[in-house]
Amino acid sequence: MDKNRIKWDAIDAKKRRIRKTISGDVQRPRLSVYRSEAHIYGQIIDDIAGKTLFSASSVAKDLKDKVKDLKPAEVAKAIGEALAAKAVAGGVSQVVFDRNGRRYGGRLQAFADGARSKGLQF
Repeated sequence: MDKNRIKWDAIDAKKRRIRKTISGDVQRPRLSVYRSEAHIYGQIIDDIAGKTLFSASSVAKDLKDKVKDLKPAEVAKAIGEALAAKAVAGGVSQVVFDRNGRRYGGRLQAFADGARSKGLQF
């Protein structure tokens, strides 16, 4: 087995363990963050209804030009702020944070700090 397969299997196992305990509902939807090598994506999800309520990413048309010249951690913070602004305007202020099997640090932490700075509580 190659190194990448081992890494992704470990991330998937962590994701399954985390999702056993974390679930979003109407009062506290789940804030799921996915980061690839180049981009970061965030969604606020109601797991009971199975619907995405709000989303933001570094590839979205409205944010792409805004974050084009920023460093990766600054991009993550800006995307977190944009998602939190949409959620607070839509009436969601408390969420459950789902780090999607990744360690809390770097771009993930910057995303969370940006979301907290605009009023999301988790």
